[in-house]
Amino acid sequence: MASTTRGVPVVFDKIAKSFGAVRVLEELALAIEPGEFLVLLGASGSGKTTALRILAGLETASSGRVRIGDRDVTDILPKYRDVSMVFQSYALYPHKTVAENIGFPLKVRKVPKDQQDKAVREAAAQVQIDKLLDRYPRQLSGGQRQRVALARAMVRRPSVFLMDEPLSNLDAKLRGHMRAELKHMQSALGITTIYVTHDQIEAMTLAHRVAILEKGILQQLDTPAKIYNDPANLFVAQFIGSPPMNVVHGSLQGTTFHIGGATIDVNVNGKIDKAILGARPEDCSIVEPGEGRINARIYTTELIGDHTLVTVETNDDKLTVKAPKDFTARDGDTVGVYLSKDHLFVFDAATGARVR
Repeated sequence: MASTTRGVPVVFDKIAKSFGAVRVLEELALAIEPGEFLVLLGASGSGKTTALRILAGLETASSGRVRIGDRDVTDILPKYRDVSMVFQSYALYPHKTVAENIGFPLKVRKVPKDQQDKAVREAAAQVQIDKLLDRYPRQLSGGQRQRVALARAMVRRPSVFLMDEPLSNLDAKLRGHMRAELKHMQSALGITTIYVTHDQIEAMTLAHRVAILEKGILQQLDTPAKIYNDPANLFVAQFIGSPPMNVVHGSLQGTTFHIGGATIDVNVNGKIDKAILGARPEDCSIVEPGEGRINARIYTTELIGDHTLVTVETNDDKLTVKAPKDFTARDGDTVGVYLSKDHLFVFDAATGARVR
């Protein structure tokens, strides 16, 4: 299905927001490309939903400007911003049928009835609920209700889709299915989409680019692959990845990382007394004791299916290693852990800054 709508750019121009003495956003500067699927990712309290609500006009920024397309919408009422918002709670009218829920934005705008009916049928068909138009929300599953909410957002072809944790109420299997549906729909329509989530899997699978927020500050803005393979700092490195990046504490002396009695060669150069070495679980491997960079004790093993997760202890740190599915060992066994030099990251423990 070819793209039917040309997206518009969206700009957060140094948007700051405070609630009383609490600073929620720190001069957020972010430019979203026309037709881009941008995910705002962060933990609870990071400021991501506040940023979305400021864009929608549901919150007022303390300072800064918001632009949608070629318009400054900072002081424009929500209904004139030409955005559609999909909420975590679906926000459907229980006394209205599916068709009436989907068509409500058109009814409010007094679109002729025949045009409403045609647009409702088309939107319902795009999310595969065209057979449910006469039902009421109480007669639908969670996934079907979310499709109704999506169809209602789509029906008038807004300039921008805003989505606030729209899949978080669905079970894991349905969430995976709806991710694929959402990605296909957004690609087909070409509408600029800004999607808020705390779920890194959603961010990595859906986004053209991900903006990671922490305590109101933009930590990194890049493609999912770049963020995973080249994290800007320790927070990003540990926030992205499942299982998360392994970290071990030690010191950096020149091009050598010292941990306990072991030394590990790294591709950076510096002197940091309290440093952190990071390595993804897939870039570590279990070897015979003495053959790896460090020795460790087996803490636990977990068969996941296509691989086994092996957690080992060394000094005060635990590392998780992705091992083959047929890996076996007893808790307490001593093993070596090999770390690939080309896939190691070094951070300053005091600031979290990446050492490049």
